Amino acid sequence: MKGNRKTESMRIIHNKISKETIAALPRELFEGRIFVIQSEREADKAVDYLMSFPLLGVDTETRPSFRKGQMHKVALLQISTDDTCFLFRLNRIGMTPSIQRLLQDSSVCKVGLSLRDDFQSLHGLGDFAPGGFVELQDWVKRFGIEDMSLQKLYANVFGRKISKGQRLTNWEADVLTEGQQRYAATDAWACVRLYRELKDMEETGQYEVVRMPEPEASTAGTEESD
Repeated sequence: MKGNRKTESMRIIHNKISKETIAALPRELFEGRIFVIQSEREADKAVDYLMSFPLLGVDTETRPSFRKGQMHKVALLQISTDDTCFLFRLNRIGMTPSIQRLLQDSSVCKVGLSLRDDFQSLHGLGDFAPGGFVELQDWVKRFGIEDMSLQKLYANVFGRKISKGQRLTNWEADVLTEGQQRYAATDAWACVRLYRELKDMEETGQYEVVRMPEPEASTAGTEESD
């Protein structure tokens, strides 16, 4: 699959990327400003600020459960611009009217991945009708990309690795560590970067998708390692 115009700035991407390739890539980390929102008043101010931007990245985090049948409510909502990310501690402030207003506003483009899961979690805290959202998993299919995880998409497009080391930490902790904050912000910010890059690729046609060879079938009697 190729774009419309082949130039010296042609971007090469792949339909799939392997875990081995990702492991060898340099690490990506959000280096912008991070604000942890822990009150309704702070949420109101943060939403007013975010509503002034045309494009935002969105993600959520939930405390992991290690017991069968145990479920936790969504603890964190991350919303990022190109250089600033707000971490709304929903386990403390809940779904405030201002947060609902932002999630429903169709004039602000909000980009995320696996949004249906995020919506389901957020609806556990309050009712809202999502507006202005773009699902990256649907959009990348236009390019012939088959991987659906944020880490694989980012590595494929930008050649850098988003670490998932903080994913299973306690998102309801009294204080979020620096590592947790950077991890959460990176995921939301990465959605903004991917949207901008993919939109530019689509508009200019300056890309080519290279299909990776399918792995050979394992020999009978042997098992492939993960």
